[in-house]
Amino acid sequence: MKKLRLESSENDTELIVTGDIDLIFHNRRAARFLKDAVNFQRTSQSLVINVGDNIDKTIDRIKKICGYISANLEYSEKVSEAVNNYEKEEVKFDEFAEKARLIRDNHCDKEEFQEFIDSVCKNLPNRSLYKLQLLSAYHLAFSQNSCNFSAPGAGKTSVVYGAFAYLSNLPPDEKKYVDKLLIISPLSAFGPWELEYKECFGQMPTIKRLNGKVSIQDKKQYLYSVEPAKITLLSYASVNSLKEELIYFLRNNKVMVVLDEAHKIKNTDGGIMAASVLDIAPYCSSRVVLTGTPAPNGFEDLYNLYKFIWPTKKIIPYEVYQLKDMSKSESDSRVDNLLHCIEPFFIRVKKSDLGIPPATEHPPVIVPMGAIQRKIYDIIEKKYMDDIVSSKDNWFRQNLVKARLIRLMQAATNPNLLSVPLRQFAAIDCFNPESVNEDSSLIADILRYSRDEIPPKFEKAKEIIENIINKGEKVIVWAIYIKNILDFQAYLQKSGISCKTLYGATPVSTGDEDENEIDTREQIIAEFHKKDSSFKVIIANPFAVSESISLHKACHNAIYMERSFNAAHFIQSKDRIHRYGLKPGTETNYYYLLSEDSIDEVIHSRLIEKETRLREIIESMPIPLFENVGLETGDEDIKALIKEYVYRTKKV
Repeated sequence: MKKLRLESSENDTELIVTGDIDLIFHNRRAARFLKDAVNFQRTSQSLVINVGDNIDKTIDRIKKICGYISANLEYSEKVSEAVNNYEKEEVKFDEFAEKARLIRDNHCDKEEFQEFIDSVCKNLPNRSLYKLQLLSAYHLAFSQNSCNFSAPGAGKTSVVYGAFAYLSNLPPDEKKYVDKLLIISPLSAFGPWELEYKECFGQMPTIKRLNGKVSIQDKKQYLYSVEPAKITLLSYASVNSLKEELIYFLRNNKVMVVLDEAHKIKNTDGGIMAASVLDIAPYCSSRVVLTGTPAPNGFEDLYNLYKFIWPTKKIIPYEVYQLKDMSKSESDSRVDNLLHCIEPFFIRVKKSDLGIPPATEHPPVIVPMGAIQRKIYDIIEKKYMDDIVSSKDNWFRQNLVKARLIRLMQAATNPNLLSVPLRQFAAIDCFNPESVNEDSSLIADILRYSRDEIPPKFEKAKEIIENIINKGEKVIVWAIYIKNILDFQAYLQKSGISCKTLYGATPVSTGDEDENEIDTREQIIAEFHKKDSSFKVIIANPFAVSESISLHKACHNAIYMERSFNAAHFIQSKDRIHRYGLKPGTETNYYYLLSEDSIDEVIHSRLIEKETRLREIIESMPIPLFENVGLETGDEDIKALIKEYVYRTKKV
């Protein structure tokens, strides 16, 4: 068994490490961490490490090195009282974990909890946290290193600010004191974090966005600065290129580091993004993990999350391969032990805990196709479905099938979408655009479609939109395909209905753009929230707007122009307008447009089935596992499509 052995000098100024020290220098990450984290000298048989002003932190770092090389740390008889005290602290950590568990289970010391509430009320003047948010914030403030796995819309950002309000107002010499926040998140979340701070504290702090508009040299210079901003915002993709500078920044400031949408570091197979975030973890004063989907693929997704929040402790007592094995069986006897070990350091508020007024799911609106659309759709559907039904190639060469399903979905909403990739579409799918037969007629119909016919879904959506905005309300229209978003925007504007779009190409604010030059996501959302906004309709793509954006204060209506089989994006889009903070009696409306006798009807029924299963899992499991739900297009979806097609065509 590999091991390192620790002893201390007489005056406690140095720690001597012996044993398998060569392994450290043969491990790139261990060697790099040793160089960055401690002041040491190497002799032929030992490492002599300068303790500095904190022996506990130095031993924590030695334990981190042990983790890199999978070695045990043993203590020799020649250790000082300080090292012995560290060993005693290890025992105390178990007591600390148990107290954290009691807090998450709402068994708090009443006086301590009241003291925390009083501090938050004083220092978070513009936001009253609800009971479960207060408990979550108290749990975070107590443990300092914690995961929040609450459902979308539960107010995780407010919880972080509640804990920060308390911790940043402790005396500076307190061990838990922090005075800076580093938010690592998707770029789309920068604006919401800034907006939420102002809504919670009533003022804007000093903020620095380290985004693509800032040069790498300016980013580095900022992280070395003497007086950095109170809040620093950074994307996951930027961490690796700034790792040394971030370590300096964290060592020289009291920083709470928040991983928003933290499932982005779940990769345990050597991904650079995950590895670089884990490398900075030992230097944080406080660590926070936020994600509503902690284990989308299996228990192995938890591994990096817990390595981040407690880099010197082995909270999860299993290796990645064991966690993957445990994910395959809900009845695995090790799952209960895993949950027991991780429970003290995560809290989770389910959507059913929030008391949100129920949403109204309107019956699907069946839209008959226009004559030209019907002709185009039927030709494509017959060719595709005949090929799929007759295929014997292990579920019909899945990638090709998925590509063809996309074409069917496009034709079911707006055949004009097929005109852009027409040559590619014709070549891949065996339609010959040069031949004088049915294929050439089909292609001519597609090319002329936008001139000859308005998509009936556009007309029906406009009718619903007019009813909504005539009542003084606002609406978001969800569409998948970018050209469809742009075509529908042009159609509404031509009809005199002002609207804006949110999709991948909609820029994220850099903070220094000309307001009259370009609409950013933040500007569009801010305007949409105004009572006298210049537009009452947003057309959005769920792929680009599924994270970190809340519209529930301004909008209570959603129209689904088109959907895919992806249940995760569907549910996330619904949560944009159905979240905590809705006033009692607020009615949230969902409208679904389905083209008659098309793939839309199969998608609708499959999404209902998936959503029902997904909600059951989310509400019933401490750590929801979605591996077997089939969130994206899978064999069961294709089977359902075949069944519906065969039934419909035989009936005809």
